[in-house]
Formats: sequence, structure tokens, C-alpha cells
Amino acid sequence: MTNELIKLSAREVHRLLRGKDVSPLQLLDALEERIAEVDQAVNAVPTLCFDRARERARSRDFSTLPLAGIPVAIKDLIAVAGVRTTWGSMIYRDHVPKTSDLLVERIEAAGGIVYAKTNTPEFGAGANTFNDVFGFTRNPWNTALSAAGSSGGSAVALATGMAWLATGSDLGGSLRNPASFCAVAGLRPSQGRVASDPGNLAFNHMAADGPMARNVADVALLLDVMAGYDARDPMSLDDPAISFEENALKRQVPPRIAFSADLGVTPVDPEVAQICEGAAMRFSELGAIVEHDHPDFSGLQEVFQVHRAMSYAASFGPLLEANRSVFKPEIVWNVEKGLALTADEIMAAMVTRSQIYERAQRFFAQTDLILTPATVVPPYPVEQRYVERLGKHEFSNYIEWCSIAYAFTVIGAPALSIPCGFTQSGLPVGLQIVAAPRQEARLLSAALAFEELAGICTQLPIDPRS
Repeated sequence: MTNELIKLSAREVHRLLRGKDVSPLQLLDALEERIAEVDQAVNAVPTLCFDRARERARSRDFSTLPLAGIPVAIKDLIAVAGVRTTWGSMIYRDHVPKTSDLLVERIEAAGGIVYAKTNTPEFGAGANTFNDVFGFTRNPWNTALSAAGSSGGSAVALATGMAWLATGSDLGGSLRNPASFCAVAGLRPSQGRVASDPGNLAFNHMAADGPMARNVADVALLLDVMAGYDARDPMSLDDPAISFEENALKRQVPPRIAFSADLGVTPVDPEVAQICEGAAMRFSELGAIVEHDHPDFSGLQEVFQVHRAMSYAASFGPLLEANRSVFKPEIVWNVEKGLALTADEIMAAMVTRSQIYERAQRFFAQTDLILTPATVVPPYPVEQRYVERLGKHEFSNYIEWCSIAYAFTVIGAPALSIPCGFTQSGLPVGLQIVAAPRQEARLLSAALAFEELAGICTQLPIDPRS
């Protein structure tokens, strides 16, 4: 029974919970058993809180709530009351918060049961999941390789059957990169769609929390709970009129779709580009016209790097001197870059960002969706901190290799990574599907139609492969 439960989708488990054919306690038993079987090989869920989860599961009947008692794994960048929360940093290695992040409050109020924290790089910095507290998270398709990051723990837990639903977060691709590397689905929603702790830059918050799952419909199920207005986040959007799950299940593909292998901003591994282009052209089988095109992202690098540096300076600047020797070097570099910014540099980045957004809006007035690779390379060796070069191009810093993802961060658009194929060596490749800002319903509906055509999500969960 335990093994059969692990194989089910989140929506299938949800139906069993609603009908009281299975209990939250049975699901927790199944997860605990599966984690004991496979996590040693991948190190995705280093912090477990099954006692807390079982106490909550016994506290009431969850079957009438939106999540009906389904267990949810929480990325270790999000505080859970009474549960060790480290942010992947030695500074907080023994930290146990007394209160939960507002997103956790929302998930638990909807009947989600938190049972695990998933691994992340220190403060989410860098697209490879490792830290000095818990070590490396490994890719289940080949445990010698990276699971990407910073939501690598969540992606691996989903791919291996240690989770049905998990949270991720995304500034420069931190949710989409691991979804691509692990063959799961992950959505970075529109800016403000999911209310979150606004931090020190409440009105200039580029990071976004989002849902991760093994398939698109399960992503939509969790998004319906995560999305909605919260007064604590001044940029949060109102609840949608129609549920995202309902919209996804329509499986409607809009007629005007664009594909770009590189958005004009980055080199791309040729095999990855070929796989993604082949997947994009399959949308013609669903009735769409697919053309090669993309918005003009001129100025992207300066815009993103300045805004990222500002956020790091605001968040970690006060901690820098006392913790310089503890912080990973990429964080030190990013904080110092932010502290050194001039008013002219910040103003120029804000103006250019507005110009990029305006050009993107004109593009989306003529095009319903744009498709790209979710990452520009297949999974790389886990010990490699980040992608330093691709072909003849040497990336200027530790995050530039994620340009194809953060181009859409800059315009606040919803972007989904779903598996679309495998390399000749058997490694997953993700297709990034993007809609205009606030058009998650259109995005999820088309993505579900493609997912069923591609048929890759049915291969999960897998046992880790060495």
C-alpha cells in the first residue's frame, strides 16, 4: 500500500483524502518509509518533522479543506514554527523559529500538513543546491550530477517520491532550473500572485514563491492555495475568480506561440536547444502556429544584476562584517556589489527595466505564449559550484548562466518549467513556457495539453540512479 501511494499524483491522493479512503497519517507513514529508502542517496530532505505533522494530522478532520490533509514539503528558505529552519547557512544552523512565514500559514490553514524542509543553497544564492549545514543535494537521474537550485531539494523530493507537493522560490531561475534538471514541473508565478514575506524591499521584491509538483495539474492544485491577497505583502494580488486547477483542466492551447532558443541574451548547449525546439514545434499538433521570435531584452544583464545586488545588500548588508568568513563567496560578492551601487546605476536599471517591460507587453499583444529552454545546459557535476562557461562564452559571474530564466523575472511574467525530453545520456531537459504577466490560467491550460502529449511525467517517481 505504501509503495502504491507514493506512485500516485497529488490530485489522486487528494481525491482519496476527500473520500476518506486514505488518511493523512497513512500518507505520512508512506513518506517516512520512502525517505528512509532513498534520501541517503540524494540528500533532499535533511530536516524532518513527522512528530509535528502527526500531531497536526490527529487534531481535526481535514477532508473538507482545500488541501484535505495532503502533506507538503517546504523549502528551507521559509520559516516553519517549531521546526529547524536554517536558510542553508551556518549562521542559522540551530535556528528554530517561533512563528511561520505567511505562506506556511496559508498552506496549513488550507489543510496542508508540513512534514519536511527541503535543502537549498545558503540563502538561496546560486543555482546548485549545496551548503555547509547539510551538504550537496544530488540529481536522482544521476547522483554524480547537480540537481540545480536553489529549490533543488524540493525538485529531488518530488522526482523520487518523497513528496507529492512542495514549495519553491525563484529570483533568477531558482525554481525553474531544478525542475528542468529533475524532470518535474515548477511554476514561478507572476509578481504578486503568491503573497510572501516582503523582507526589506516590500515594494521592489523580485523573488517569488511558487508551487512544484510532478505534473501541471498538481502544480495548479497547490497554486490555488498559495495564490491570493495578504495585507502583509503590499504587492500581492487578489484571489482569482476561477481556480487555476479548473483552468488547467480545460487543456486549451492558444493559437499564437513563439519559440526562442536563447532570447538573444545567452549561449545555449546545442543538444538542449534542439530538444526544446522539437518540443515547441509539437504545439502545432495542438492547433497552434509556432514561429521563431522573442521580445527585445536589451539591457537585461545590467537590470537584473543591479536589482539582485540591491536585494542582497538590503537583506545581508547588515550581517556582512560579522559573518564574512561564514558566508559563501558568491554572497559576499553580491552584497558588496549592492553596497557599492551608485544612484545613477540604480536609476538607469529602473528605467531600462521599464523599457524592457514595455517592449515585452507589445510582444505579448501579438503572441500568446513564448517557449524557451528552461536552462541552457543539462545537469553538470555536483561538485561544480556553477556554470562558468559554455562554448567560447565565459559567464561574467555565478548567476549569468541563468539569463534565460531571469529575463522573465525582470518583467514579472509567469514562467513554468516542464520536462520535454532527454539528452542522449538520459538527462532531463525542461521546456520553459511563459505567458504575459497575470496570465497563469492560459499558461497552465496550454502546458497541461502539451504535458499529456509528451507523456514524460508518467515516468515519475524514480529511484536514485548512480
